[in-house]
Amino acid sequence: MATKIRLQRHGRKSYAFYSIVIADSRAPRDGKFTEKLGIYNPNTNPATVDLNFDSALSWVLKGAQPTDTVRTILSNEGIYMKKHLLGGVAKGAFGEAEAEAKFEAWKANKQTGLAALKAKQEADAKADAKARFEAEKKVNEAKAKILADKKAAEEAANAPAPVVEEAPVAEVVAEEAAPVAEVAAEEAAPVAEVAAEEAPAAEAKAE
Repeated sequence: MATKIRLQRHGRKSYAFYSIVIADSRAPRDGKFTEKLGIYNPNTNPATVDLNFDSALSWVLKGAQPTDTVRTILSNEGIYMKKHLLGGVAKGAFGEAEAEAKFEAWKANKQTGLAALKAKQEADAKADAKARFEAEKKVNEAKAKILADKKAAEEAANAPAPVVEEAPVAEVVAEEAAPVAEVAAEEAAPVAEVAAEEAPAAEAKAE
């Protein structure tokens, strides 16, 4: 029997996740399987993998052939790195303790890389959120300015007309009476002059 390590689909439309299973190569993709090795969820960033490391390594050492996607998953989890180191131990290149130390160093380096990637993603997310906040703030300020200008224009249009103050009645009467007094004085002046001229003539007649 040709043994395959493959993915078995689960989940709903547009949100699929997969079981990593050992199955006969002739079995349908979502059909009967021999053993479940773990779960692969590509909907998270980075993708989530929950794998039974020892069981997966055992099947790989037995010659089970993974699909391309599963090979990538197993490689990222260190299955093929551990297989390579065990091959070195079998050949006598180094001991088991050294192989284990090398594998732990590889895992630590892997975790450091994942932590750096996660930190970068968080920083990018914060920068994106800040940029969106600033853009939204500018849009709100522009809207507020337009609204304030519109309100000011409406208030100016609805403002009452300025009231013209009338001069006090006494001042108006005084202003109207002044020309009349001047005319009366001008008319009285000739009469007084004539009376002054006629006064000597009257005195002469009396004598």
